[in-house]
Amino acid sequence: MRWIRLAEAVLADEGVRGPTEVSVLYVDEATIADLNSRFLGKEGPTDVLAFPIDEEPVEGGRSPDSGGTGPGFSPTPDDLPTLLGDVVICPAVAHRNAPEHAGTFDDELALLLVHGLLHLLGLDHEDPEEAEIMEAKERELLGRHHGSVPGSAYPRAASDDRAAPAAPAAPPGTPPTAAAEPPGGVEPPDVAEDGTGP
Repeated sequence: MRWIRLAEAVLADEGVRGPTEVSVLYVDEATIADLNSRFLGKEGPTDVLAFPIDEEPVEGGRSPDSGGTGPGFSPTPDDLPTLLGDVVICPAVAHRNAPEHAGTFDDELALLLVHGLLHLLGLDHEDPEEAEIMEAKERELLGRHHGSVPGSAYPRAASDDRAAPAAPAAPPGTPPTAAAEPPGGVEPPDVAEDGTGP
């Protein structure tokens, strides 16, 4: 429940209103390595991947009744949830990265969840300016809804005192060092260079 509450708080703070659906999947290393290879062409497991859904609202639910309440159910567009996409997290990789990144396993999981959600909402870190904006948003949301995350997770922010520039840390979604269907059984549209969003 704590991760659901964190996701709900982040989405609310980011202005997401109305019924909204996000899938958060916790998978093993073989599964995330397969997704990383199939959708990014990168080898090995990573800590988080985000698969945004680009279409405007897509009918949620399951086949063949599309999640309706029974025969004859025909939802109006206002009744349909907004489908944001899938966040896929690998706890084994998160556990391995935590001591050198966010500190604790719980802090690392929280960071990865927030990172993935922000990618679903369109944030990215392809260039340094985008990365700064995204990292500041992550720190703000984690501080508000999870507690502080150690500065080691954000060496760029720690070097803002301009004393000595720190080497940028690998953002979540970067591999640390075999078979699954895509989340939700649907081929995701676009994935960022690091595997975590558009």
